[in-house]
This record gives sequence, C-alpha cells and structure tokens, in this order.
Amino acid sequence: MHQTPPIPVHVPLVREPWGILKSLNAARRNVLSIIPDIATRQPMVSGKTGKRWHMVMDPDAIRRVLLDRLDDYPKSMVTKNLLRPAIGESLFVAEGAHWRWQRRAAAPAFSHRNVTNLAPIMTAAAERAATRVARNGPKAINMADEMVRATFDVISDVTFSGSGGFDRDAVHRAIDGYIAAAGRVSLFDILGLPDWVPRPARMMSGRHLNEMKAFADASIEARRRDGHDGVPDLLDLLLQGEDPETGRRMTTGELRDNLLTFIVAGHETTALTLGWALYLVAFDQQVQDRARTEAQSVLGSRAATADDLADLPFIRMIIDEALRLYPPAGMVSRTALKSDRLADREIRPGDTVILPIYALHRSHLHWDDPDAFRPERFADRKAIRRYSYLPFGDGPRICIGASFALQEAVIILSTLLARFRFTPAPGRDPEPVMIITLRPEGGVWLQAEPA
Repeated sequence: MHQTPPIPVHVPLVREPWGILKSLNAARRNVLSIIPDIATRQPMVSGKTGKRWHMVMDPDAIRRVLLDRLDDYPKSMVTKNLLRPAIGESLFVAEGAHWRWQRRAAAPAFSHRNVTNLAPIMTAAAERAATRVARNGPKAINMADEMVRATFDVISDVTFSGSGGFDRDAVHRAIDGYIAAAGRVSLFDILGLPDWVPRPARMMSGRHLNEMKAFADASIEARRRDGHDGVPDLLDLLLQGEDPETGRRMTTGELRDNLLTFIVAGHETTALTLGWALYLVAFDQQVQDRARTEAQSVLGSRAATADDLADLPFIRMIIDEALRLYPPAGMVSRTALKSDRLADREIRPGDTVILPIYALHRSHLHWDDPDAFRPERFADRKAIRRYSYLPFGDGPRICIGASFALQEAVIILSTLLARFRFTPAPGRDPEPVMIITLRPEGGVWLQAEPA
C-alpha cells in the first residue's frame, strides 16, 4: 500500500460557515483559524462578518491591490489601530505621499552594500548562538527562544551599536509586552467601530510603549550629539538619510517610530523564520543531511559570512520554503476606497480585502502538494509565479528589510547546521498560531548533538 509521507504541522482551516462570535473567539486565539479551507482551492472567497470581506488568492488580483491600484487599497484600520500607538506614522503604517518620502529617505540604509557591511554583526550573533546550543548539551532546547535571542542581538547591534546603557532585556520585555497586549484582535475592530472607542487590551500596553519610546529618543539624541565610530549602523544611515526629491530629513519622532518598526519587525520575523526552518529540518532528516553537507563543505567549522551566501543555495531554499509554509505575516488586510473588480467580483468602497498569505502559499492552484516540505521547489525561482509567493509582500511596499532578513537567516542557519544535528523532542511539536505574526506556540524543542 502506498503511504503518503507525513506533513509538517499546519493550521486546520474552517470547513463550515461560522457566525461572528465563533469567528471572533477563534480569531482571538489564532487569526489563521478563520480562513476557510476552500481558500486553498479557489481564487477568491467573499462573505460578511459585520462588514463585507473578500479573501483574495488570485495573483493578478493581488498585483492590482499591491501595485496597480496601491493607493486605492490602504492598510486596513484594524492593522493601523493595532500598530499606530507603537510606531506612529512610520513606514509600516503611513500612506500616500507621507509613506513615499520616508521610503525614499530610508532606502539607502538597506542598499546591498550597507546590508553586506552589517554582515559581520550577523556572523558574530551566529557564533554566540552556536556556543549557547553547544553549552546546553544533549538535553532539549527551545530553538524558537534561541533564535529570538540571536536576531535581537543582531538588530540591537545594527541599530544601537556602541550605545552605552542599552538594556537589551528591558527593551525586549517592552516589545514582547506590547505585542502581547496590543495584538489581540479586538471585536470593536472587526465590527468597524471608530478609533475613539477605547480598546481594553490596548490600554494595558501604554507603559511598555513609553519605556521603548523614551529609550529610542535618548539613543537618537546621544548619537546626534556624540556621533559614532566604525561601520555606520542603521541609526547612522537613517540620520544621514534624506528624501532625494525634497531634501527632507526625519525628525527625532519620525526616526524613533521607524527605528522601533525596524527593531520589532527586524528581529521577530527573522527569528520566526529560523525557528520554523529548524523545526522543518528536524522533521525531515534527509533534507537536514543534504543541508549539513552543503554547510560543512563551505564553512568547515567556522561561522558563515556574507561572502558564503552564493555557495549556500540549498540552505537558502530551506529558508524560502519555511517562509512559504509559515509566513510571519500570515494574513494582511486592506480597505477598498473605491469601487473595483477583483477576479470578476465586485468590490465596494469600505469592503475589507484580505490577502491570506498562509492560504495563498498553500493553494492547490499554485503549488504541487502544497502542505509538504520541499525546499527544492525554489531551485528555479523564475518558475514561481509572481504574486503567488509573498513572504515580504510585493509592489512598492515590499518589505524594505527583505535582503537584510534573508542574509541574516542564511548566515545563522548554515552556521548551526554545519555544527549540529537537530532531532525533534518527542511529543513537543509546535502549533502554528498567528496573533500579529505566525509563531510556533509551545516553542521549537529540539535536541542538538555535535554533527
């Protein structure tokens, strides 16, 4: 009898219609659990839960939302309500002209040259992570936590290198506390109540926020005053950044909001990608053996650097496939401002347009055996249809830090795989749960033995 190989953990999608309260209760625990299973087999699914909504999985329609008619589909109020208290009108939240000038001013900071210059910080963090794993010995270790620590090391060193008195733990606690409190989807948001109606969970998150902002403001002012020696870090590059069209530079408040965006987005998403990638290679030992052979032949026992990236193609494929199966932003939403048609369906002003990246990445229309872990899908990137794979979004608002994140993920993953063999801790599979990002709930518990 032919046996289908096991598939890695996934979110059970909905197979029958749900009412608003059931949807809300499910969404509070895991936003992805409200996606109908049919979304993995159709180009579009529409419905009404308080407001009219449309889930779009058709690449041409997605292109229209993210590129052709970008300004007609701003980020939804739900997203803005969740994030504006933390990151103001920064790149992630701003729209139109206010977004455009900030993007032009920040873009040079993420040029290929500047990202490559920051690679030694990633190599050092990979080395420290490997040392911690080795020190842990044969007992199971939560690699999800380890990866958060490694990527937070990187983001704090590339944003505040040389800042005296930087209390990493305090900043990390503040970020985690804010995400936990602010991230619960509020019933008021789903029902579309106005901004001024207070959201209970969000009111709890003010203290964490104030700590974070005060620290960032002090760091920016100190850097303006004292300067900084060595390779320019992200803060230096943003301080120098100006809009080439207008010459405008960011104020302390604008700098702070963007810096906090990069800190929150820049460590959490890469840590999640690495945590899921490690879960997947422990799940499939054959893939892990192939990746280890590649890593050891390139690195021996040293940590990876930017110069090694071109020689680690299979490890990059593992990262790409982890991002397909567990995209950190598993669902994004937009609000339609004008009448339109998407995939032959009428869109009215005020409709919520949802791009369920998780369902798109597991669509039977775009992927062969979509729930299976197969890194070699990415051997020929040109064969993958544009707008069917969106781990970093696409169009003008594609994630500004995508190349930074990919470089960091390949450096850390290859360094670990060259040195360790990872096996799953029995009975401790993670559960994919999305509140703001798609996290492995319960952790990624693995045993690591020297390779």
